[in-house]
Amino acid sequence: MSVVKSPLSDADLKTVAEALQGALVDLVDLALVAKQIHWNIVGPRFRSVHLQLDEVVDSARTHSDTVAERASTLGVPPDGRAATVAAGSGIEAAPSGWVKDADAVRTLVDALGAVITRMRGRVAATGDPDPVSQDIFIVITADLEKHHWMFQAENA
Repeated sequence: MSVVKSPLSDADLKTVAEALQGALVDLVDLALVAKQIHWNIVGPRFRSVHLQLDEVVDSARTHSDTVAERASTLGVPPDGRAATVAAGSGIEAAPSGWVKDADAVRTLVDALGAVITRMRGRVAATGDPDPVSQDIFIVITADLEKHHWMFQAENA
């Protein structure tokens, strides 16, 4: 059933749909990983990193909504179900139990780096077929790169 018809060609829509779905999965998982660590961080930098993790969660959630709504706009039903996220994410699983502050920062640097790498691929893939979606990916990538820089500076 197609409720919304995209103005994109079928080939372009396939490329853009895959990019949007992949971004949605990565952003939902990034929010989950950051929140899991947020709840379990310990150490002398607890408060500052704890608050910084919430900033990542807020960004990831906001961006995931933007991506999902873009997919819907193009007639592609977004899939943010837990099983879909678990099967398609490019982020390593969050550690279980208490997480030392330095380890928490390293985990976020790695998670953000993985999402940024995949997001940059989406920027490249969507340039010709859909510059509107590409613009969304550019904005998301810039925001994630800022978080990535800040977490890298935490353990410098």
